[in-house]
Amino acid sequence: MKAERPIVSGRQYHIRCAEGDVAPYVLLPGDPARSEKIAGLWGKSHEVASHREYRTFTGVYGGYPISATSTGIGGPSCAIAMEELAVLGCHTFMRVGSTGSIKREIKCGDLIINTASVRLDGTSKQYVRQEYPASAHHEAVCALIEACECLGLRYHVGVGASTDSFYVGQGRHGFKNYSQSFSRTLLADLQKANVLNFEMECATLFTLGNIYGLRCGAICAVFANRVSNSFDPKGEAEACTAACEAIRILYEWDEVKRAEKKRHFHPHLAIKLKRNLHERNP
Repeated sequence: MKAERPIVSGRQYHIRCAEGDVAPYVLLPGDPARSEKIAGLWGKSHEVASHREYRTFTGVYGGYPISATSTGIGGPSCAIAMEELAVLGCHTFMRVGSTGSIKREIKCGDLIINTASVRLDGTSKQYVRQEYPASAHHEAVCALIEACECLGLRYHVGVGASTDSFYVGQGRHGFKNYSQSFSRTLLADLQKANVLNFEMECATLFTLGNIYGLRCGAICAVFANRVSNSFDPKGEAEACTAACEAIRILYEWDEVKRAEKKRHFHPHLAIKLKRNLHERNP
């Protein structure tokens, strides 16, 4: 075994998956239990591996191969999952998470599609200088919007903020009411900049996605509203369904791109896609 890229019995050291175990399109929930919930939405599925926070299922949704690998909480474990999945040929990653809104009008149970993330984490800084943007892939964003529209879900689109601390790092008080001056002004500063939400993985996901040329997006269920100080963990099932639908949509778009020899999906190709779907199902 080599320390540079540890492999155990032909499997990636942390996620314990080998070549052929995972589909090129992968959903990334944080919670290992959410991986199983996602797999329950598929036509067929099986558990590939479960090691530490990484629980992986592979199956078929809408006629297309799909996988889900949980990443645990935060950027460090998310980066490990992405590194090891990318080695196995995965190129499309969709985070399916939970989040806290910092806008009064974004209610618990709503969904947020992040287009980019304020890099308040530490992991992304290990990869590139801080000025480098953490932005989602435009196709992933559009596919998530399309999925939410088709499913009739209440959603919001915009910039979020990723932190490595759930408490003080997101403007909450720590143990014994601990806080720092920068933490006490954080919410107000981000609200003025039109930031929608706090979560803990998107900055890493989007930064690595752009560096490595991977297609990444994220949809999160709003469990908390920091303005009204309310907490109601709902919307998880809707986020999971929307993410699965977005993967199916991306598969269809990719088929059209290949047929038309185009690198990027754009509105004109939607006409051809509609025509192709009509020919399949007249």
